[in-house]
Amino acid sequence: MPDDSSLPIHAVLPQLKAALAGGPNAVLVAPPGAGKTTAVAPALLDEDWCTGEILLLSPRRVAARAAAERMAAMLGEKPGETIGYLTRLDSKRSAKTRVTVLTEAIFLNRIVADPELPGVSAVLFDEAHERHLDSDFGLALALETQGVLREDLRLLVMSATLDGERFAGLMNDCPVIESEGRSHPLRIEWLGVSGTQRFEDAMADAVAQAWRAEEGDILAFLPGVREIERVRERLEERLRGAVILPLHGQVDPAGQRTAIRRDAEGRRRIVLATAIAETSLTLDGVTVVVDGGLSRRAEYDRAAGGNRLVTVQASQASATQRAGRAARQAPGVAYRLWAEAAHAGRPAFEPPEIATSDLAPLVLTLAKWGESEPANLRWLDPPPEASLATAREELRALGALDGEGRITPLGEALAQLPLDPAGAAMVLFGARHGCAERAARLVLLLQERGLGGRGEDLEARLSRWNGERGGRADASRKLAGRWAAAAENLTSVRPEPVEGRGRERASTSSARTVLGVPLAIILAAGRPGFIAKRRDASGEDWLAANGRGYRLDPTSSVARAEYCVIGDAQGSAQGARITAAAALEEADLRQWLGERIALHRTLRWTGERVEARREERLGALVLSKGQDPEPDMDAVQALLVDKALDKLGELLPAALLARARFAGIEGLSSEALRETAELWLAPLLAGRRDLAVSNGRLVDAVLAQLDWSERQRLDEAAPREFTSPAGTHHAIDYDGQDAPSVEVRVQALYGLDRHPMIGRTPLLLKLTSPAGRPVQATRDLPAFWRGSWADVRKDMKGRYPKHRWPDEPWTEVASLKTKNAFQRSR
Repeated sequence: MPDDSSLPIHAVLPQLKAALAGGPNAVLVAPPGAGKTTAVAPALLDEDWCTGEILLLSPRRVAARAAAERMAAMLGEKPGETIGYLTRLDSKRSAKTRVTVLTEAIFLNRIVADPELPGVSAVLFDEAHERHLDSDFGLALALETQGVLREDLRLLVMSATLDGERFAGLMNDCPVIESEGRSHPLRIEWLGVSGTQRFEDAMADAVAQAWRAEEGDILAFLPGVREIERVRERLEERLRGAVILPLHGQVDPAGQRTAIRRDAEGRRRIVLATAIAETSLTLDGVTVVVDGGLSRRAEYDRAAGGNRLVTVQASQASATQRAGRAARQAPGVAYRLWAEAAHAGRPAFEPPEIATSDLAPLVLTLAKWGESEPANLRWLDPPPEASLATAREELRALGALDGEGRITPLGEALAQLPLDPAGAAMVLFGARHGCAERAARLVLLLQERGLGGRGEDLEARLSRWNGERGGRADASRKLAGRWAAAAENLTSVRPEPVEGRGRERASTSSARTVLGVPLAIILAAGRPGFIAKRRDASGEDWLAANGRGYRLDPTSSVARAEYCVIGDAQGSAQGARITAAAALEEADLRQWLGERIALHRTLRWTGERVEARREERLGALVLSKGQDPEPDMDAVQALLVDKALDKLGELLPAALLARARFAGIEGLSSEALRETAELWLAPLLAGRRDLAVSNGRLVDAVLAQLDWSERQRLDEAAPREFTSPAGTHHAIDYDGQDAPSVEVRVQALYGLDRHPMIGRTPLLLKLTSPAGRPVQATRDLPAFWRGSWADVRKDMKGRYPKHRWPDEPWTEVASLKTKNAFQRSR
């Protein structure tokens, strides 16, 4: 049995016990290696207040299982007796269990299902400094429970970094207990980085260098599974016979245990791990750490509408944690794949997940909790408002929240499943259509990397997983079965039988469906915004219903489909790469998602006529488009009226409008004609697609808006014509700055010695020669005759000698005839 009595944490356990005996909350700050994970919970079991179960929250499944196994070994027991654990894919508990190590997500589900936490005496938040969203959220809910329902509930936050005062302030200024760490000498080797060497090659070189130069097992930190496999391949070629073990979430429990423990045959080991080994875990025998300096984390991209994996520089705090793995049990050395001078340029800490994560699960859980406003809870860092708004929009699209942000009956059902809202919607949809198991396996396939192998085609991956054998595959299928059963218990709708719709679908697509439900339709139930349509012949470019563009490997089998539903995508918001999708046939889309398809009728003015088109749309996707044979003619008429009013000056005679302005006829003003357009203009355009209405009909319709007295006033105040003494008729121009005016040959005005008037306004006479050329303009004809006419007369006699040019034209008879013709007519 391991003896951990020498761990530094034991020195502060009396102080910690006293703090929890005197109050409900405490914060324990203890560096890595102090023993807080395995020593604290067992030490509290005999306290007077501890009459029930202690829940120890762990951020990772591997760490939860390893901590429980170690504590059980310290008691000389097997896991599942006094010490048990509960993870998504594995559990060991019994009626004897007093300490349960569980992941933060499982605790969230438990406290939401029963906020009173019956039978629980204490909740311990381990590695709280990592600031996982589930940890922060779980603490906020636990504090709410403690304040409202359970004053006796003990809450203990355990952190490896010196941010205990912040946690203490959040927890009603509770005591902070600090423990010394167990420190062995640690040497740092700065290897620098080459700008030309691939990362995997540099890591393989660094591990090989450490293998030759140092003693003890080696723990190498890499950002992800892909890098682990590439470095593993390189090392197996260079270090033949070396024991090289991967450690990440996709490794089965037996493999994880092998990586954590010393080699049974005493051989040196090389453990290639993700950040899963950064905290909580103690890897026996490790005295050398090789740190690649990179970290991969999931961030919610609001623009792309999903989580994306980003590879970034590991923070200074993370590098310290990693290096500390080498000196937990003996003096150690840490090789860092960057220069010492560059270390200060790294971020001090990783950002809290609440600042970068999808908050839809949090918002739905809070809505079920009965709190629509997250600000009413206690947070170390409050959730960002922009992320909350995006989450609410996503939940409304699923039907989980109503327009006021309240949880709906569907939302209540989704919140009862131990899944994110999208995954819960898929499984619940499957339960309602007789394929809950298939839906649950699809959700798990999206969450658990590595199941069913690689490739974008979810159909193929699900098929491969269904045929896989092994502990992880079997445990995953059992978990999916539990989800399916839970969803079936929630729905009161009996599964649809194979007959009818299902029978038809099965007969045409039996390879893709269970009880007639295509896999893509199940996926769309939780991700309606990710139904996508191919935009090019190769299948590389896609547009999703959410309006965003995505890219797909054109060699993928999904690329041949016209439609698909995207299960996962990685990369930037513009052109994110599809990593998981299910092909979708248009017939299935129309049959199963017909209620989401909207018919959009549009009218477009081409400049000459109205063009009516119709489109079937699903979000941003246009499923079909073409001419609309039966447009809304009222809408067509309304558009024509708008366009006619915009061109009113072109459609109606300008002279009529100018006369009305001069006469002050308000009924024919632009404003009045717009206001009465439904009366005079709309009837003329009924049933038409263009503005080709005759000018006469338009004029008649406009004048019909005037009563008899207004028509009379228009003709009297602004007559259309001027009749000259010679009997000629000339249109009066009422437009322009010199209005009213008329153009007339000067000979037609002979005999007129009084200037013509329009009301009280002198008519501007624009006098012309017999050839129609301008001569002079005047508003005082008598003065013209007696003044400048003499000069005009001389000029006219020279130019037009055949015409009459008298000295006193006001005494002459008006005529346009030549002298000879005039004499003959006498």
